[in-house]
Amino acid sequence: MNVYETGTVDTLIRGNSYVGRGIIVGLTPDKKNAVAAYFIMGRSENSRNRVFVESGDDVTIYPFDESKVEDPSLIIYSPVRRLGDKLIVTNGDQTDTVYSFLSEGKSFEAALDTREFEPDRPNFTPRISALLDLDKVFTYKMNILKSGDPEGTVCSRFNFSYTALPGLGHFIHTYVCDGNPIPTFTGEPERIETENDIDAFTDKLWNALDENNKISLYVRYINLADGTAENRMINKNHK
Repeated sequence: MNVYETGTVDTLIRGNSYVGRGIIVGLTPDKKNAVAAYFIMGRSENSRNRVFVESGDDVTIYPFDESKVEDPSLIIYSPVRRLGDKLIVTNGDQTDTVYSFLSEGKSFEAALDTREFEPDRPNFTPRISALLDLDKVFTYKMNILKSGDPEGTVCSRFNFSYTALPGLGHFIHTYVCDGNPIPTFTGEPERIETENDIDAFTDKLWNALDENNKISLYVRYINLADGTAENRMINKNHK
């Protein structure tokens, strides 16, 4: 097996009905832009009743139809927040924990040491997080917090740190596939190819996600020369 093998994001997820929530971070082949992407999927009516809303540099998830909200605790949060030359992307309210710790001069890892996987027995959905550091040399970190046993009695913590390479991205998602309970992500973040064209990359990712279960996708390209950003947002629910 070639440990440096890189696939396209569509080949990794096409035909897989449920990979849950996913984060992609990387660098475009031309080395001009940092890439960040986040998507959500859902099987229940409560999970599917969501939309992304962009406000400045941040993105927040809101209910599409507030009258149908059952439990907002695990579905309403800000997956994307920017703090100076750093961008935080996560699948839960740990975004705010990381933001708070970084604001106090503390580390990404220290912030996530205070958190655990989600308490949604029996799935115990992992918390996945990423931090893009855009100061000088572009580097990024990823983290996953998983239950260490079927009963959810302990939390296993995995940290990954990368120096960005042109054309390479890393992809981490909450689940391997559908199931009951749902099998959680295992191993290192997957290596994927990035693209220079944000629209091509966004379309490839959105079209590969399962039509019945995909909900929303957000993609941001950040120009490393001047810090300007270009964003794409797709919500399956729209008025």
